[in-house]
Amino acid sequence: MAEAQPRLAGVQLSALPDHSPLLQPSLADLRLRVSRAPSQPVPPTLSDSFLLRFLRARDFDLDLAWRLLKNYYKWRSECPEISADLHPGYILGLLKAGYHGVLRDRDPTGSRVLIYRIAQWDSKVFTAYDVFRVSLITSELIVREVETQRNGIKAIFDLEGWQFSHALQITPSVAKKIAAVLTDSFPLKVRGIHLINEPIIFHAVFSMIKPFLTEKIKDRIHMHGSNYKQSLLQHFPDILPLEYGGEEFSIEDICQEWTNFIMKSENYLSTISQVIQ
Repeated sequence: MAEAQPRLAGVQLSALPDHSPLLQPSLADLRLRVSRAPSQPVPPTLSDSFLLRFLRARDFDLDLAWRLLKNYYKWRSECPEISADLHPGYILGLLKAGYHGVLRDRDPTGSRVLIYRIAQWDSKVFTAYDVFRVSLITSELIVREVETQRNGIKAIFDLEGWQFSHALQITPSVAKKIAAVLTDSFPLKVRGIHLINEPIIFHAVFSMIKPFLTEKIKDRIHMHGSNYKQSLLQHFPDILPLEYGGEEFSIEDICQEWTNFIMKSENYLSTISQVIQ
């Protein structure tokens, strides 16, 4: 069942364009909270389009949007090892290896679909913070899309190739930071997390992350196992790469296209590494 959306005189607020005057009261209320909380790590001057990310992420519930905004800046200030420098050059090796891509088309609900392939993560070269930075970079790029703000994201994690060396890097501290972003520290709705090819040794890591997750997120986690193609296609018909049951393009195509997009966004990522508004 779809989540209820706030309405004003029969209008669904989350569906309105950024320039709609009907959004102004919500923006004014959120901006007022920012101005009245100088002790918070939130910059006093933020654009309307930026604030709308947080309002849409919490379906225009002002209290929840304000908490999310505070948590976003709190998380960034407490995790500089991940968020202080989003220059893609640091994780270019991961991208070139085909670790991550974003599907060309949205799923039937309008969500953006992200794919991660653990087998392409060389744990001798890249740390858990590096792979986390890949996710943060993609999140900062796609959160600018209004349709993604409205319909959220879904992620597919291909865990084939998961090794003990990967597991050793997911410490309780890293697990808590991952969970924070998934739950209430980034203005994107996580609509689904799909795990495929998950080995037995992965479950120990998942049990470390799980306590930090909300019940809503837990309910949106799907484990498909190694015989995943039929069940995965039920969630993502007609948009998957060939390797995952699709018919038109390869996962290598998708990863290369997204790598190119990230590199073209280098200037923007450098700008927001220090100040986001």
